[in-house]
Amino acid sequence: MTERTAVYTGSFDPITLGHVNIIERSQQLFDRLVVGIGLNTEKKELFSPEHRKFLVERVVSSWDNVEVRTFTGLAVDFVRKIGSTTMVRGIRPLTDFAGEFTMMMANRRLDASIETVFLMADEDYAHVSSTLIKQIASLSDDETLARFVPREIIADLRKQLREDEPGI
Repeated sequence: MTERTAVYTGSFDPITLGHVNIIERSQQLFDRLVVGIGLNTEKKELFSPEHRKFLVERVVSSWDNVEVRTFTGLAVDFVRKIGSTTMVRGIRPLTDFAGEFTMMMANRRLDASIETVFLMADEDYAHVSSTLIKQIASLSDDETLARFVPREIIADLRKQLREDEPGI
């Protein structure tokens, strides 16, 4: 029997509890899960890809079958490079479905051998997004922020947001 490897791609800028929920569930479904940190050219980057990799590795360190890598280019090319034929995508109710469906169809045109597995975000995380985190982080205390992001990244997030503020 061959190892079942899946790849979960995203920008993870920053990683949220919603991402962690998808990672945790995916690593239970597959023998090996590769978290691929890519660039989203439509969003202003908060952390560099290398720093995001560091943060994600810190959060997933307790799972032996999860590895974290950065990549550039198309997600399907990265999945193929890993040697996988399965891409995991987390979706939130309604907000993500149309965009994810369009991306899945485009990916199938690029490489029909790659299947996309959608995991619906758990109810507690259905509203959480990296964009929301960037909006509320400076207004929230650590306990409130810990409802949205892993505690392991809060200090890094606060430091980065201070450095990104104009005039500082």
